[in-house]
Amino acid sequence: MEVHKKAELISFEHKMRFKNKNNGVAGLTILLSLVTMLFVIGLLVMIFSLMGGELRSATFDDTTVTVTNETNIFVNTTGDTLSGASALNAGSFVITAVWDEDSGAYNVTVPTANVSVSSAGVVTNGTATTYDDVSLSYTYHYDAENTATEVMNDTTAGVSGVTDWFEIFLVIGAMVVLVLLVVIIISAIRGSGLIAGGSA
Repeated sequence: MEVHKKAELISFEHKMRFKNKNNGVAGLTILLSLVTMLFVIGLLVMIFSLMGGELRSATFDDTTVTVTNETNIFVNTTGDTLSGASALNAGSFVITAVWDEDSGAYNVTVPTANVSVSSAGVVTNGTATTYDDVSLSYTYHYDAENTATEVMNDTTAGVSGVTDWFEIFLVIGAMVVLVLLVVIIISAIRGSGLIAGGSA
């Protein structure tokens, strides 16, 4: 009988030791699991955002635009930027006609060779001659949005918005860990016999 009681006592102490050990690391396990989960989610969000950006770039419509008589362009060594240069991935600018202002009207034809335009849509003088105010006609290409690009843009923005909640997840996780630690400390103090347990 005495041997049986000793065996039960050893088994009870072993269980309590194992239980306390689990309780002691419960908060840390939850915190590590939360951080790992957030890291994996962030990695997936990054991958999907990169894929979405590549798909969006691949589905733009290459569009040709013809601009007639864009006025108030200053052709000098400094250069002036065409309005079409603000379009998405604008390029392939080709000047088709140039008129210089004379007596308040753009009626003086200027050879197109006298005006140069860069790939970025910046107009400068192609010769030593400068022009204070000209009217230009030109063509250029740009990437136009379509239904597919708008869907990919909205999807990528929605997926990437998940990371805005990470701070909230971390705060909630930290609160859970603190609550578990407080419960563990209170249980340890009560188990030590320093304070008497309350009775209903």
